[in-house]
Amino acid sequence: MLTTMEIGGKIAVARKLKNLSQAQLADQMAVSAQAVGKWERGESMPDIITFQRIAEILGADLNYFVGENTVAAGAAPSAAIPPPTHEIADGDEDPEKPEWNMSMANWVDADFSGLHGLADRFSGANIGKCRFVASEMSGLVIRGNNIEDSDFSRADLSGCRFSGANVSRSVFVECNFRRSVFSRSNINNCDFSGADLTGVTSKWCNIKRAELGGAVLYRTKFMFSQLTETVFTGEITDCSFENCDFARVTFHGAYLRQCFFKNAKLRRAQFVGCQADRLTYAFLKSGHADLTDVVCVE
Repeated sequence: MLTTMEIGGKIAVARKLKNLSQAQLADQMAVSAQAVGKWERGESMPDIITFQRIAEILGADLNYFVGENTVAAGAAPSAAIPPPTHEIADGDEDPEKPEWNMSMANWVDADFSGLHGLADRFSGANIGKCRFVASEMSGLVIRGNNIEDSDFSRADLSGCRFSGANVSRSVFVECNFRRSVFSRSNINNCDFSGADLTGVTSKWCNIKRAELGGAVLYRTKFMFSQLTETVFTGEITDCSFENCDFARVTFHGAYLRQCFFKNAKLRRAQFVGCQADRLTYAFLKSGHADLTDVVCVE
């Protein structure tokens, strides 16, 4: 059975996925903002009628607030966290995973640097002002999480799945994101400087004010995504921008090679001091990009 704090964490995650403040949720619930705060801190518990109203407003299944393996509204279509792929006999130890589970809880102002092997034991958590510096977190499932003001510098996040996540004001400097997938997630004011984004896929995501200085963009895919107030620099190789909406996006001093642009709103992107190979130049021209400051190179 979940504790009141764990249930409070689920309410907070679902509320933030709907981009509602405590005051806004309180107004729709006809209660005080202090009451919502007490629910989310686990200091009090809504009754079943109130829970039904919360679920209706936040677009979540009522079972989300009482079950241990369900995720909030806005997460991936699959409702349950997948089970382990193998059974561990009594007395045996799995060196890849710890025994504890960090899913569906509130984690605030804590240093988890050196964390490793959680995989699917991190979903639905509310994370604020935490440190995961140099952690080994490859294959991690970040499903329905709310992550704010946290530091993941130099962490191994390769092969991770970010699904239905809200990530804001967080640092991912020099992280390894190889082959990771971001889907239906909001990424806002995050620093990816020097990160390895090789083979990363972003699909149906909203990416705003991402710092990409020195990031490796190779075979990186942006599909059906909104890109806002972001600057692309350096070499961009074999990347694709398909059905993307650009708003105040700048390619500054970038060298684009074998890059694919399809149905992207390139008139809202700016190219300053850029170079592009012949194929990329053709895609940009087809998309009605302003090529005044783009040099076509062999």
